[in-house]
Amino acid sequence: MLRRLMFWIALPLILLYLGLCGFMYVRQRDLIYYPQVTRGEATQTDFELRRDGVALRGWLVNPGQSRALIYFGGNAESVQYNRDSFANWFPEHSVYLVAYRGFGASEGAPTEQDLVGDALALYDHVQKRHPGVSIDVIGRSLGSGVASQVAAQRPVQRLVLVTPYDTIADVGQAHYRWLPVYWLAKDRFDSVQHLSKHQGRLLVVRAGRDTVIPSANTQRLIDSLSRPPQVIDLPAADHSNVSLDPAYAKAITAFFAKP
Repeated sequence: MLRRLMFWIALPLILLYLGLCGFMYVRQRDLIYYPQVTRGEATQTDFELRRDGVALRGWLVNPGQSRALIYFGGNAESVQYNRDSFANWFPEHSVYLVAYRGFGASEGAPTEQDLVGDALALYDHVQKRHPGVSIDVIGRSLGSGVASQVAAQRPVQRLVLVTPYDTIADVGQAHYRWLPVYWLAKDRFDSVQHLSKHQGRLLVVRAGRDTVIPSANTQRLIDSLSRPPQVIDLPAADHSNVSLDPAYAKAITAFFAKP
């Protein structure tokens, strides 16, 4: 009788937990990607690239420069707000700020496979526009996972990762400890696996008050590398305002200025 009673008491809790797991599995991309806060009009952009019938739109800063820089932004980041600062910080670079599919004025819906495919297509397009020139890359937050996969599959001489992580699945597990996130995750963005293939130089920027990407996840990425990267710690910065720290611009401009 006691076992049967315990079973009937536990059953609703088990079903509730399984229901929550199912809900999180189905809706997980709504929790990973926040394109709705970045939406804009196509007429406000000045750059477009089409891949598989999907228009990817954004901005080209400092057109005509010999060097090239691609920026992969963070989740919920409107990349156009970097135009003025990047124009000043990287005067010798043509800087490509392209919104992910589903973000900004870009069409489509985001998934890891599509974002990485789009990023590789953008790299190849930029390489054709800048023949014989090495491409530099910056990836911030979500974009650090995209940038890591680009650097694994294409030559990237200088790579900057801002508030990066080991895998999105591990970050999710840190925030939802009561869920088996690692097993439910469709989009993993495994930077540990991919970044090991990068042969160029690497700068990692960490925010000391980051509550979105736990410091342990960033440290595990750093520890996984066979060659120690250059690391810049910004102890007063958080995840959202890291680029406003004066040391941020100083660090990345110096990194790209090195021969």
